[in-house]
Amino acid sequence: MFDIEKLKFDEKGLIPAIIVDAKTKKVLTLAYMNKESLQISLEKELTCFYSRSRQELWLKGETSGNYQHIVSITSDCDNDALVVMVEPEGPACHLGTTSCFNNEVFQSEDRHEFSYQGLIELIEGRKKDKVEGSYTTYLFEKGLDKILKKVGEECTEVIIAAKADDKKETIYEIADLAYHVMVLMIEQGIALEDIHDELASRHVIDHKVKQEKMTQ
Repeated sequence: MFDIEKLKFDEKGLIPAIIVDAKTKKVLTLAYMNKESLQISLEKELTCFYSRSRQELWLKGETSGNYQHIVSITSDCDNDALVVMVEPEGPACHLGTTSCFNNEVFQSEDRHEFSYQGLIELIEGRKKDKVEGSYTTYLFEKGLDKILKKVGEECTEVIIAAKADDKKETIYEIADLAYHVMVLMIEQGIALEDIHDELASRHVIDHKVKQEKMTQ
């Protein structure tokens, strides 16, 4: 167990805490903790901060219901900043948005941010608002049988590439398969969070099985 006495609080007794959604990995907010609020956070497994403007402790969600359940807390190399991974019950921002970070300051023309959540939202948009000439729109228009056929074809392509020990081609085909599976997910009303939760539950089961084998 990490000794919180090793943490370096500033001259006001505060340490910055970057709050991140454990599932989406999206930065939700930047807040501050003192030793007391950190201790409360550890005991309740809910984020508790120190308000610099009101100069008092506040348990996130206590009035709004938007609690943040703590998954983990990690300090940086200098022990003067924290990353808090959470499972939020609601928006992090007082404006009602998921994250406090919404105002784009700069976006490179050559480099683009990618996320599975962003891709699946794009695919979902193609289902709701048909875009002429879009392959994704074409799949949705053709329906479930066409989507399933493509998933099956891409599974075969992955097997062929892997059997040939062609890493580059296997990566390419796995990416194709992942995309078509996402199209299937949207068609079936399945969210990334559903898959995340299922895999997470299996991880817990696998961990328990390993422990049982070690004790035998």
